[in-house]
Amino acid sequence: MIREIIKIDEDKCTGCGLCIPGCPEGALQMIDGKARLVSDLMCDGLGACIGECPEGAIEIEKREAEPYDEVAVIKEIIKHGKNTIIAHLEHLDDHGESGFLKQARDYLRSVENDLDFDLDEVLKNIGKMEEHKHDDEQGQACGCPGAAMKSFDIDMDEVENATASGPQPSALRQWPVQMHLVNPNAPYFRKADVVLAADCVAFSLGNFHSEYLKGKGLAIACPKLDQGMEIYVEKLRQMIDEAKINTLQVMIMEVPCCSGLIQMAKLAAEQASRKIPIKKTIVGIKGDIIFEEWV
Repeated sequence: MIREIIKIDEDKCTGCGLCIPGCPEGALQMIDGKARLVSDLMCDGLGACIGECPEGAIEIEKREAEPYDEVAVIKEIIKHGKNTIIAHLEHLDDHGESGFLKQARDYLRSVENDLDFDLDEVLKNIGKMEEHKHDDEQGQACGCPGAAMKSFDIDMDEVENATASGPQPSALRQWPVQMHLVNPNAPYFRKADVVLAADCVAFSLGNFHSEYLKGKGLAIACPKLDQGMEIYVEKLRQMIDEAKINTLQVMIMEVPCCSGLIQMAKLAAEQASRKIPIKKTIVGIKGDIIFEEWV
């Protein structure tokens, strides 16, 4: 996909490091005395780091970037040498991206004879790689707490049998839920019914968990305030084509700015090779269902 992403002019970069704290995603690191983008995967293209650079060495460019194709990313990173590869692998490990970490390691093994360094030594330095291999499935904390995948065991009988006067159990069966953080190929999306909800829906709709969320995967987004809508479209396409979700229910508020979420889903469906049913649900600001239809 073509998207916005930062570009660093290494000739202008003095290695001051002021841009590093300006990248909350951790996509920038100091390597061999220069600021480097160590992973397309974690760069949101918003350019928060640009204003911190006193040399004007950082800019935003539009280029082809495949943030979820780890093989494509590691091929590019290999060009920068051993230290950048190590930083990238540690970066994936710290963010709990065990699947991408395995893809990177497998690719490096496949080209090991072409590398000018000892791959075993590099992999040995990634101390947490094997330790956290199954963390996502085990639900243990690893790396960034907001991005680490977790699946929850939900007692569906408890959800269905809850009374209005008693505690209301959660039907949420996963973490994370924010569209920027979700992995479209996470186990809880595979062959699942998925709800894509505007951020405000769950706060407006009193029975959201019991009637709409139970047994389903969830992603939330705000089409007005979130940046990088093209990334959301690509994630939805991957859910359709790669995770092979069964259905997608898009739940939005009645306010006009929410309609962008429907457009995203339609665009993803057009780009996908598979066809799935998509349901649009419009929620009123007072918590009532205004309109529903299959689109």
